[in-house]
Amino acid sequence: MSLELPYRGVELAARGAFALAGYRFTFTGRENVPRTGGAVMAINHTAYPDFLMAGLGARKQHRWVRFMAKKSIWSHKYAGPVMRALKHIPVDRRSGGEAYRLAVAALKDGEIVGVYPEATMSRSFEIKELKPGAVRMAQEAGVPILPTIVWGAHRIWTKDIPKNFSRSHIPIHVAIGAPIEVGPDDDVTAVTQHLRETMQRMLDEVIAAYPPLTGEDLRYLPARLGGTAPTYDDAYHQDLSDMQRTRDEFTG
Repeated sequence: MSLELPYRGVELAARGAFALAGYRFTFTGRENVPRTGGAVMAINHTAYPDFLMAGLGARKQHRWVRFMAKKSIWSHKYAGPVMRALKHIPVDRRSGGEAYRLAVAALKDGEIVGVYPEATMSRSFEIKELKPGAVRMAQEAGVPILPTIVWGAHRIWTKDIPKNFSRSHIPIHVAIGAPIEVGPDDDVTAVTQHLRETMQRMLDEVIAAYPPLTGEDLRYLPARLGGTAPTYDDAYHQDLSDMQRTRDEFTG
């Protein structure tokens, strides 16, 4: 087994930062991560740092996760070398074919590849419609999908809300579901819908087990559960506005 020294260094730094902040972790389902072989870790996306928490969920089985992330990070002076050292996979959102090819190759090589099947962050903190790429990758590589829920990281840093890097003792819950197998002849749309339903059920279970949110913290709770987060429809329209603005900047 590779020592993965750069990844190990990042892991230790992250654990140290989390300890200083007093985050309280609860992991469930870590035994569902295979000790060997490829898998697609499909993660809900509510926070900028939730990939760090999901990655820690795989460590009990001594696995490292190669995350798919936007290509622009690779050009950053400091983050770029780290992403390369950790063997993460760059994604060009305007042309994703190369990222898909690299992800399938990594899966066939026995890696766990972390993906956000919602593609963009959920402002409503609900499970958005899923893109089919995660299922397609699993099907082509012949590996299972690990539905994964991270809850609590959005209270640290998410869209539209000031970040909180204080010693806040925020609870972080990470749940990894039973592997979803994808047969070579399975309908990708049907499996994608099954994945979404599974992630929705897991999200509801994780929220039910999470310490109750009150007062100002209700902004981190979905509206359907009595929170003050944007409704699913309101968040959808905000996302459309963001995409239009990005499109205008690119074409202008």
